[in-house]
Amino acid sequence: MSADDASPGPTTLWHGRLAGAPADALAALNDSLPFDQRMFAEDIAASRAHVSMLAAVGLLSDDECDGILAALEEVRSEIADGRMVWAPTDEDIHTAVERRATELCAAAAKMHTGRSRNDQVATDLRLWTRTAIDELTGLLLGLAGTLAGRAHEAHAAGVRLPGYTHLQQAQPVGLAHHLAAHAWALLRDVERLGDARRRTDVSPLGAGALAGSTLPLDPAAVAADLGFAAVFENSLDAVSDRDFVADTLYALAMSGIHLSRLGEEMILWASAEFGFVRLDDAFATGSSMMPQKKNPDVAELARGKAGRLIGHLTGLLATLKGLPLAYNKDLQEDKEPLFDAVDTVRAVAVAFDGLMQTVEFDADAMAAGADDPFAAATDLAEWLVAHGTAFREAHEIVAGLVRQALDAPDAGSRRSRLAELVAAHPDLGPEAAALLTPGSAHLSRNTPGAGGPDAVAAQLERLDVALTSARSLQDGR
Repeated sequence: MSADDASPGPTTLWHGRLAGAPADALAALNDSLPFDQRMFAEDIAASRAHVSMLAAVGLLSDDECDGILAALEEVRSEIADGRMVWAPTDEDIHTAVERRATELCAAAAKMHTGRSRNDQVATDLRLWTRTAIDELTGLLLGLAGTLAGRAHEAHAAGVRLPGYTHLQQAQPVGLAHHLAAHAWALLRDVERLGDARRRTDVSPLGAGALAGSTLPLDPAAVAADLGFAAVFENSLDAVSDRDFVADTLYALAMSGIHLSRLGEEMILWASAEFGFVRLDDAFATGSSMMPQKKNPDVAELARGKAGRLIGHLTGLLATLKGLPLAYNKDLQEDKEPLFDAVDTVRAVAVAFDGLMQTVEFDADAMAAGADDPFAAATDLAEWLVAHGTAFREAHEIVAGLVRQALDAPDAGSRRSRLAELVAAHPDLGPEAAALLTPGSAHLSRNTPGAGGPDAVAAQLERLDVALTSARSLQDGR
């Protein structure tokens, strides 16, 4: 059906240029109300600021301003309470708010003066994104704080475990060191969100459709009213810029990646093969067929949803890459990925925080892996270096001893065989063999930022300071 064949109906904001009503197929493709109505509070806040500015510059009377503001408050209440009756012509939240406000107060027909939906939607989305960033920053800081708290507990208990490279046991570290590593990653996510927020915190209202206005608008007053830190510099850029959405999606994708990595470790550690952790029943599921199963679904979903977050980022970047200035309807595709990414990170962060608060660590199982004498092979090489041997030669000597020990028939004899070989070696001897005793390798690594107890104690102090600083910055917004 062509647009000319469409049956006449209620008018749109742009009906004056076109003779007929839009075709149903166009309306179905074009209408964004089903997803952008979640910005209703931001749209009404921006409209209130715009109306107040119009009155301040003499484009509305005080009575008109008061009437429109009252109508906008009623619309806000109706939507918030679920009393709003949506109309077929409500193609987006901006249309719906203006339509209903005009029904309540005829003067509201003037509130679009000096404004386009192009700068209006950009303003709404910046307001919404700013709020979402603040919420997610708080949740990620909460999870980082939980990890730091569990790290303090593990450090006080002296819990150690094998560290891994290539998923092969490498060198022992404190559990506190391992948990803190994830906390530092989340703090970087918080920093990235802060950077995205700074670039989001710019008001585009007053840019109009693309070229500003001939009317005496005051964009700075609107920006101040809405709490923006800055005002747009270029009207073309203001309505077409979605860098802040891409920045936010990148920060959220990185958060998803970090949560996925933590999830992968919880999945491995909860397996019978590792046995490092026991998940609380509240944060695990069972099997519909196998009665013995306890599944780490929170961690698996965190791992799976990282791909979704990466997809949102790459999808938006592909949308933006070919757009000419200024506004194009392609930009309507910015909201759904952003909304879903925020919802996804929120859900994962909350669930993972609960998992990490309640998970039980099996210190004995971890120590059994950490105390494997083969994990001290690097310590033996460094002992030789400390006694004058070049590292490459030391590496070769220890590797040869490891190779000989691995020829023993079983794990127990391999471990004892390594200690015997080290004690008997002319360049090593009993003093070096003492490095293979349980716990020794873990205790000796205390260079700055390392995984030994003294270094970890200093690191946890720095982590606490970093968390406090990030929380203070968050509270000051």
